[in-house]
Amino acid sequence: MRALTVAPGTANSARVEEVSDPPLSDGAVLVKTLALGVCGTDREIVSGQYGWAPQGAQRLVIGHESLGKVEKAPADSGFKAGDVVVGIVRRPDPVPCPACAVGEWDMCRNGRYTERGIKERNGFGSDYFRIEPEFLVKVDPALGGAAVLLEPTSVVAKAWDHTQRIGQRTRSWRPKTLLVTGAGPVGLLAALMGCQRGLEVHVLDHRENLLKRRLLDSLGAIYHAESLRDLNGLKPDIVMECSGAPAVVRDVLGSTAASGIVCLVGVTAPGHDFDIDIGLLNRNMVLDNETVFGTVNANRAHYQMAGDALAKADKDWLERLITRREPVEQWTKSLERLQDDIKVVVDFS
Repeated sequence: MRALTVAPGTANSARVEEVSDPPLSDGAVLVKTLALGVCGTDREIVSGQYGWAPQGAQRLVIGHESLGKVEKAPADSGFKAGDVVVGIVRRPDPVPCPACAVGEWDMCRNGRYTERGIKERNGFGSDYFRIEPEFLVKVDPALGGAAVLLEPTSVVAKAWDHTQRIGQRTRSWRPKTLLVTGAGPVGLLAALMGCQRGLEVHVLDHRENLLKRRLLDSLGAIYHAESLRDLNGLKPDIVMECSGAPAVVRDVLGSTAASGIVCLVGVTAPGHDFDIDIGLLNRNMVLDNETVFGTVNANRAHYQMAGDALAKADKDWLERLITRREPVEQWTKSLERLQDDIKVVVDFS
């Protein structure tokens, strides 16, 4: 079968190659791949900056944003042939740590977790993959190809879950305003879930994009193609930083209303130095009871939350997030950043 593979740590080593059928040790459920979402993590792996092959192997089957259809499943698995499914990415560590032991492997404490298509486990970027039933999620077939958005939506669902838990430290917490920085797929999904919660949503992007503006207008959100400092003193109750841009990360710190929460969702590469008045930042955050936290990955509960959010969303709106589909044989084109891209997927169908 065809698989999208890479030699982790070696830049530009990506290729399509023929590999053996997925081993039964990967899981009892056999899934035919329909589509694979591509994100910044995949680009980092292909550029040699990130990623680990399975133990004893030289190459890694890439891909963690999956969409597939069940081919075969044991009678007692909870799945049957024809089910539309998405695979969960992370696996708990073998110890397990206290978090992994209770199913919160997204909060692993010792770093010994593994991840499909990223860290020591082959991913979903092949014609077929096998998976354990407990790490498989059914999705609404009515979502069609937009169901490939479930994994990135699960990351946003976790961000919302933890934001709400932090906000509820006080019984008076009633957020009204959300600022999302970055209007990529994760930022747009964060805005979607903010609108679903009845918040006034502002989205800040680095440049004007008509499609993004129309997508946000249709949600009732407000699109800004300017800098944070040009937002006329906006003091949001919640900031979801989804760009990973160092200057934006700097600017959102201490930017909220009193008792505000900043959730860092985007990942920033090291090596960026900025002048920050730490004393002023500390004073503002302490005196205003502000919180900053980071989040990554998701557990099963967040996948379920994500499925609920997508089910409530307008299906045409979700489909418009997918701006480009590349065939398997030309999948490396999906790694290119074109000006009008939002979400790019590799089409296995």
